[in-house]
Amino acid sequence: MTDSAPAAPRGDKLGLRLALAFLAVALAAIALLAVLAAVFAAADVSSLAGRQRSELAGAISLAAGAAWDKNGNWASADLFPVLDLAERTGVDLQVRDAGGGTVAGTPGFAAAAGPLASAPVVVRDQRVGTVLARFSGAGLGGADGALRTALLQAIAGAAGVAALLALAAGLTVARRIARPVERLIAATRSMAGGDRAARAGDVRAPGELGELAAAFDQMADTLDREDRIRRDMVAGVAHELRTPIAVLQAGHEALLDGVAEPTPDELSSLRDEVLRLARMVDDLQTLAAADAAALHLARRRCDLADIAATAADSLARRFEAADIELDRQLSPVPVLADPRWLHQVVTNLLTNALKFTPAGGRVSVRAGLAGADAVLEVADTGIGIPADDLPRIFDRFWRGQGAAQASGSGIGLAVAAELARAHGGRLTAASTAGRGTTMTLTMPHA
Repeated sequence: MTDSAPAAPRGDKLGLRLALAFLAVALAAIALLAVLAAVFAAADVSSLAGRQRSELAGAISLAAGAAWDKNGNWASADLFPVLDLAERTGVDLQVRDAGGGTVAGTPGFAAAAGPLASAPVVVRDQRVGTVLARFSGAGLGGADGALRTALLQAIAGAAGVAALLALAAGLTVARRIARPVERLIAATRSMAGGDRAARAGDVRAPGELGELAAAFDQMADTLDREDRIRRDMVAGVAHELRTPIAVLQAGHEALLDGVAEPTPDELSSLRDEVLRLARMVDDLQTLAAADAAALHLARRRCDLADIAATAADSLARRFEAADIELDRQLSPVPVLADPRWLHQVVTNLLTNALKFTPAGGRVSVRAGLAGADAVLEVADTGIGIPADDLPRIFDRFWRGQGAAQASGSGIGLAVAAELARAHGGRLTAASTAGRGTTMTLTMPHA
């Protein structure tokens, strides 16, 4: 049985594919540029060589014309210097008279192969003959081919160097892109495997990849926080339900076993536990509604002072019954909010202040502007909150030591804080044990 080769890491495959893609694009561009450069360079060299051949043929025709002009005919013209010039420049030459007959020529003209250039022999505006020059592999013809070959070699060398540079650059860029992607893949797999602490971390990458890594970590933090809140909520619900259920179970078993009589006091105690369970269910429904409201707020322009006044009016009798003064200092301040849920926030804050303020105390509700923000404060002269408990008062189902004797499930402030965040605001608390508490709702001013 043979062992199969281990699969390459996904990041390595991505880096290899990116590098090959970069190299393919670079090679295509280099090949296109090289072909275009070779074509245009060959055309330029051919054009230059053609001009040079024409100019050389013209110069030979001038020399032949000068030889003809000395004697006035081709028969006695001395063409040796002309033929010598042609041989020294690597040109096979033939001189013809006006009728096309051959006057003189180099020995290899008939067998020579190569570009042919012709020039008329003109003496005193009279055409007396023609010079035919054939350029073979030597001289100017050879220089033409050598120049073209040298240019093609230079282009090929430059293309090779460019391809190597493109390969190096492609590998560098591919590794820079593949590494953060590989880290993101590893972090995602770790999270999928149950590791809630997995993060991409500080990723040094091009802008979009860096933003992706930061967004991934932010998403992971949010999921971790929501998961923690969910676990705490389940634990809190279980803790809150355990006591009334245990009391109901014990009371009913006592009645069934005949240990206790169904007296009005016993039945009233069981009814109180049922009511306590009903209040918990109502609180859970309120909490679920608050969570849903954070996603579905019907915002409109409204007055925070009017909403606070309405909430205070609805609780006025309870304040009177508890012998607690309710002081109002409300200045009009417009906000963009859902009036229903903002009323719930103010009601929760006033109810919480009422609950922990002894008879003869005072609760003040103030609304107004503070710079560019709308601010609502609910201050009481109650028992206050210990410094150790203050950071946790907005946690769901959390109740401090001072709330041990008070009714409630510990979600009122959590709901208020959640709704404040949903409105783009924040809820903060300042308190001194034994001297009262101030809750401050800050929202954007409309």
